Order: sequence, then C-alpha cells, then structure tokens
Amino acid sequence: MSLLLEPSLWSTTVVLGIPIAYAALAGVLSERAGVVNIALEGKMLVGAFAGVAAAAVTHNPWLGVLAAFVAGAALAALFGWATVYLRADHIIAGMAINLLALGLTGFLFEIVYGPLGTPSNTPTVPIWTVPGLSEIPWFGEVLGRHQALVFLFVPLALAIGWMLFRTPLGLRWRAVGEFPRAADAAGVGVLRLKFGAVLLAGGIAGLGGADVSIGILNAFSPNMTAGRGYIALAAVIFSGWRPGRAFGAALLFGFATALSYQLQGASPFPKNLLLMLPYVVTLLALAGLVGRTSPPAAIGEHYDPGR
Repeated sequence: MSLLLEPSLWSTTVVLGIPIAYAALAGVLSERAGVVNIALEGKMLVGAFAGVAAAAVTHNPWLGVLAAFVAGAALAALFGWATVYLRADHIIAGMAINLLALGLTGFLFEIVYGPLGTPSNTPTVPIWTVPGLSEIPWFGEVLGRHQALVFLFVPLALAIGWMLFRTPLGLRWRAVGEFPRAADAAGVGVLRLKFGAVLLAGGIAGLGGADVSIGILNAFSPNMTAGRGYIALAAVIFSGWRPGRAFGAALLFGFATALSYQLQGASPFPKNLLLMLPYVVTLLALAGLVGRTSPPAAIGEHYDPGR
C-alpha cells in the first residue's frame, strides 16, 4: 500500500503510458474508418528511429518529432495503399509492415551508427513545468513536470475526440467504418477518407515512437518499442474505440509497467517474471471484454466503389 502512494510510481505511469496512448489514439482513428491497424508497432518503431536520427543530425528535438510524424505517415501510406486500394487482408498487411519496420530500422541502425550506437549528445524533447501545479505536494511530483510530448498529447486527444464526434468530417469518418455503402451513396469519398485516416494515424503513431526515443530516452536500439504497439491495439479494443477511454486504458498498461519496475527492488519474484506484468494485464483486460465490445460494423472489410 505504501508503494501505491509513492508519487514516483504515478509519475512513471504517466511517462510510460503516453507512448501507448499516442499509438492507441492512432488506432482509434484508423479503426473508426474501418481499417484494422495492427501495424501500430511498426509505425512507432520507424518514428522512434527517425526521431533520433533527425534530432542527432539537426541538434533540434522538434525536427526529430516532425521526422517521426513523417516517417510514421510514410509507412502508413504503404499500409493504406495495400489495404485500402489493393484490398489486402488488414492483419497480414499489418504484420508485414511490422516486420518491414523491424528489419529496416535494425538495418539502418547498424549501417548509420554501428556498434557505438546513437550519439550520446542527441537532444531530447524539452521538459515543461506547469506553474502552480508543480508546487503542489504529491500532485506536482506526478503531473507538474514532464517532457513536452506528455503535455501535447492532451490537446491532441481532445481535438481528435471533438473531430470524431462533433464535426461533419467526424461523422463521415465514422460512417465509412460503419456503413461505407451508405456513405458512398451520400457522396462521401470512402477510399479517400479511409486512406487519409490511415495516414494521419500513422503520423500519430510515429509521435508515440518519438516519445520513447527522444522523449523518455535520447537513444535508439533495435526493437525498442518492445510490443507497445500491440498493447496500444489492446487499449483500442478495451476503450470501445473512444479516444478518452483509450487514454485511460493506456495509462492502465503504463501503470502495470511502472509497477513491475517498482516491484523489482521490493519483491522476491524474479525480474523477468515481473516484466511480464503489463502483458498479463493486457491479456486479462481483453479476456474480460470478450463479447462485451462492439467494433465498427465494417471494420476489416474491403470496399469496392464499382460494385
């Protein structure tokens, strides 16, 4: 119980939950448009590498963030072309993208940086302090001081939620994921909107990768996202495809990871067993939702405007 009152546990929960939250928000966006986005892991990975590489070359972390967004969107363009226009199976195409990202980033890492790894002076995203809040005991330690991508996620999530549920664009976006034939009959460009959703989602997932590489750390290592994209996909399902709930689900998985780190020094259990905790929580969360969630009606389905 004393461990649960430690502000460091909850501060770490926020830090570790935000990269998952970025990817989960990306998953909500694309899956609301009917595209199963199992490729979140790969987009995070290329975003992580592009963020470090651009920040190291330009000595500007914000250009690294921009590069991560562009890299995630570029990989998403390949995924969207395959799934939306070529009507490839979403799951198979997504796994292919993940394997491509894993191999490509590992290859580029060896070619560009070699055994020395990324430069130790790679700049990181700046730390922001919230005036007033940072001075409040306990709450200030948890929420008052974080790197900028943590704080930038909140307005981004609010904007995406507002767009999806309060604007005509959001209505069309959700319509192509629920009733694409009816949306097409109403004059909505179904394929164009699906592809746009995949592109934007890819860029946001890339930001999640940048949060890991130049937000939490200032380095890249092969496969450094370590399954966060798959956990984000679980957060999407757990949330019922709603941005706010996806944020909460990401924080839940971030808490499980933070708790596994904290318990390593105060538990008789082996370290490797404790590191399984976030994945066990993911499985339990999904098992408890079997039959209780309703995805978009046309998710994973191909649409041919000519038929």
